Amino acid sequence: MTLEDLPAGQALEELLLEAQKQGAVTVGVYEAAKLLNVDPDSVLLCVLAADEDDEADLALQIHFTLIQAFCCENDIAVLRLGGVQRLAELVGGTNAADEPRDLHCVLLSGGRGATHLLQPPLHRLTAFCAESRGRDQWVPFISLPQR
Repeated sequence: MTLEDLPAGQALEELLLEAQKQGAVTVGVYEAAKLLNVDPDSVLLCVLAADEDDEADLALQIHFTLIQAFCCENDIAVLRLGGVQRLAELVGGTNAADEPRDLHCVLLSGGRGATHLLQPPLHRLTAFCAESRGRDQWVPFISLPQR
């Protein structure tokens, strides 16, 4: 399987798992906004995750719109992801205090040398985003593979 044959959902899964090992994942709308404000150049990819129930959440949709605009302004690739539960399986659904995490926004950053290790799946996802923009789909929607 070549890089071009790698489905976007599978590439995202690989990227999330490797970024998690490297400590290059920021989870939560508030935490993401803080990182984007302080160090937008370190952010490689923004994943906005929502289930069907979340689509009616006006406050969340406003946050998504603001984050998308900021990412577009700063040349950060953005993906919409369906399936918050599957995302929770990959990045952990609870924090250290065993409280549920806000998984609606996940940023992958290039801190501490992580960029090199994340390169193949990251390249696939940024190419996927660029192809989608070429088809006037500015924020492509993907799903993670089920296990």
